[in-house]
Amino acid sequence: MIELTRLNGTKFFLNAELIEIIESTPDTVITLTTDKKLVVLENKDEIIDKVIEYKRRIFLK
Repeated sequence: MIELTRLNGTKFFLNAELIEIIESTPDTVITLTTDKKLVVLENKDEIIDKVIEYKRRIFLK
């Protein structure tokens, strides 16, 4: 799970395994494998870094 921020400032956790597409339009839009779309404050590079860190924690255990 990675922590992200909605446009209204609310923090939430997203299962990184559900991310299918990350777009900058200029807002960052995440499309999930379920076709649900989320708009977040973090830019695409921040999200990618969070996913990489999440995967490292999972695979190093």
